[in-house]
Amino acid sequence: MSGGPSITLKSQPIDGNNTGNAAAQQQQQGANGAASAGASGGTAGTAQNPGHGGAAGGAGSVPAEGTRQNSLQRIQQRKLKVFNLPVPQKLAKLSMYSACQSEGCRCTGWKTPQENRHRDVESSYCPEFNEECRNASCRHSLKSHIAHLDNISSSSMDELLGAIIDMENLFMSMQRVEDEDTKKVYLYLFRLLRQCVLTRQQAVIRGPLGDPPFEAPCITKAVLSLVFYKYHHLNTPELQTMTEVAKTFLNFLNHYNFESPSTRRGDLTHEDASNYKINYTRWLVFCHVPAFCNSLRQFETSLVFGRTLLRTVFQCMSQQLKKKCISERDRFPEDKRSIITQMPKFLETLRAELLKDDSPIWDPNYRPPNSFVIQQRKRHQEVATVPIGPSVASIGGTKRASVGEPLQKRIKKEPTERPSSENLDDLPTDVVMHAMKSVSESKTTNKAEILFPVNVSRDENVKAEEQKRAIEFHVVGNSLTKPVDKQTVLWLLGLQLVFAYQLPEMPREYISQLVFDTKHKTLALIKENQPIGGICFRPFPSQGFTEIVFCAVTMSEQVKGYGTHLMNHLKDYSIQRGIKHLLTFADCDAIGYFKKQGFSKDIKLARPVYAGYIKEYDSATLMHCELHPSIVNTQFIAVIRNQSEILKELIAQRHNEVQKVRPGLTCFKEGLPSIPVESIPGLREIGWKPQMRPARSSRPLEESSDPEKLATSFASVLQSVRQHTTAWPFLRPVTAAEVPDYYDHIKYPMDLKTMGERLKKGYYQTRRLFMADMARIFSNCRFYNSPDTEYYRCANSLERYFQTKMRELGLWDK
Repeated sequence: MSGGPSITLKSQPIDGNNTGNAAAQQQQQGANGAASAGASGGTAGTAQNPGHGGAAGGAGSVPAEGTRQNSLQRIQQRKLKVFNLPVPQKLAKLSMYSACQSEGCRCTGWKTPQENRHRDVESSYCPEFNEECRNASCRHSLKSHIAHLDNISSSSMDELLGAIIDMENLFMSMQRVEDEDTKKVYLYLFRLLRQCVLTRQQAVIRGPLGDPPFEAPCITKAVLSLVFYKYHHLNTPELQTMTEVAKTFLNFLNHYNFESPSTRRGDLTHEDASNYKINYTRWLVFCHVPAFCNSLRQFETSLVFGRTLLRTVFQCMSQQLKKKCISERDRFPEDKRSIITQMPKFLETLRAELLKDDSPIWDPNYRPPNSFVIQQRKRHQEVATVPIGPSVASIGGTKRASVGEPLQKRIKKEPTERPSSENLDDLPTDVVMHAMKSVSESKTTNKAEILFPVNVSRDENVKAEEQKRAIEFHVVGNSLTKPVDKQTVLWLLGLQLVFAYQLPEMPREYISQLVFDTKHKTLALIKENQPIGGICFRPFPSQGFTEIVFCAVTMSEQVKGYGTHLMNHLKDYSIQRGIKHLLTFADCDAIGYFKKQGFSKDIKLARPVYAGYIKEYDSATLMHCELHPSIVNTQFIAVIRNQSEILKELIAQRHNEVQKVRPGLTCFKEGLPSIPVESIPGLREIGWKPQMRPARSSRPLEESSDPEKLATSFASVLQSVRQHTTAWPFLRPVTAAEVPDYYDHIKYPMDLKTMGERLKKGYYQTRRLFMADMARIFSNCRFYNSPDTEYYRCANSLERYFQTKMRELGLWDK
């Protein structure tokens, strides 16, 4: 694929001569606009053209995993070699990408002297600190380029060196790629890494591309929903097979090389081509390039993209996957060949759901039951990958980021790449245990609450009676094949009277017929050996549901919680027998009761499942309740109440931890008329969230929900402004000793040093505050100085530069 080439390496040994230094020299030339595409470099990553015998296959194919792994391993080996160099050689490597610290010099990187330009600092060459830069406009020593690195830690130095190697790999890849769209993306990332090395900032992708995930639901969630939606009725081995088929598809997608927009332009509509170009750029920036440049954060394709991208590539990708399955069939283990057999069927099913506009799997609110999700997570942990012959990742292999990447980086990245439903970490066990202990102690010490419980549910009183055996619950029914004991007959007669008295509009003959019918059973509530309530029902095990016919409690025993506890017992009885659905026709007086018991008018069972089985009644409403097999309904209310108390205790503990007294805002005293609400320090920490508003592509970070990202952007701009040649008048506050009458004219002074201090304290919560302080610097200067002064001209020049840097980050809309 010319648009997204596989990153491979040249065949020269890593410790050969003229490798890293040659690439670095070419890199410096490229940064100055005079790069030569034919410069030799041994270990920098190169992108071969698959159409001309490169390491990757044809367009849109999955490259050989061995080649990918070898490439990543070689990159990592080179990084490890650089990390193990002596400190002087590391500093020499960093100096090639460090601006000269001498005053007035604009050299952006130390260049090896003419006589040593073919020597490599990564192998044997270690320049002296007094050697002069080859740049004619610089001529300063190596020491001048590394003066700012005196106090840098070893880990920070290695991080910068890793970013430099990634930058060199990107540059070499950019020289070999043919597609212009891809080349522009590589150039953008190259410049981003170059700027991050200069400013010693972490690489963060900003701009109109947005932040992952780009669409909800993601492909992984939709495919998981598809497995449940279409195959939940299968037995356990068959369901596990379809789950592994789905994982195989997702792994194939995560390793798939997408075609460039120029290649796909002919077979897409104008709108699809526009969307594909955006998604292709996102894929390069967030998924493909970070696989070999781990200075950039990598995301899995299936976790950040959704239906839009999958629709545009599904036809070509499914054909590739089918061919791969056929070619790898003989190498596949015998016990796993069912995955190959079921793959075409799965792809056709997914294709049908992909084309449907009303498919539930693409509904962001659609969720499989928790039991199914937990089961799939356990299987995912047990079987991390699905191997296919020797080329493991060609269809169901491991993640690309796991090859040749430091362990600490993988641990940091992987939790953020999970679906949003898995993003929440559990609280530490000791914190929860402490909260449970506090709740238990409070119940013991607060005697008033024990004697007079607050908001206790009626269900608790009924359970207390049941424990004392004051009431009992029995499932009774008639039989024609075996004798029925006298007690059961008496209870059935009593239940007949209860139903007849509580349901006066129902014919007594009909009630007797159903209560004594051998296919019906009745859950009886017995008190003092007399039935005071019950639920008459008929189970349909083959159809998976139970029909509730009558439900009543004696008038004198109502409003005591017996009805709720009766229904909970019936739910547990049904779950124990593998029945997960309850259906009933409720009259207008009973709809409220059934709603409280979890019934809904939204029938989730398909009509052919119950039509012809359940009895239908005039002027009654069909209601449905889905049972969760993991819930014990008779204990559910108590569990929820206990969890609620523990949660309240955890909130109280957390409140005590985070409660802080913050100083008041000073911006109003300094002349600022108003500030956004979200800029108030500490507001987000107590749980406040800004109201959702339409996204504005011109200012993507103005109201960012991530203050750290916004602060990183401000720090980058502030650092660039400080280093500008016209920033010297504004680097520190004006003192009264230098300008005695300055503060007589300027009421609200501001300077770059003060802004840096405010940035560290988290003062700049929004773009407006940051821009206001910067604008005050320039307005103060122009107010105090006349237009013919050097200070006035510096203010104008620096203001234009500031606006340019803000526009580059998408933070300026004028």
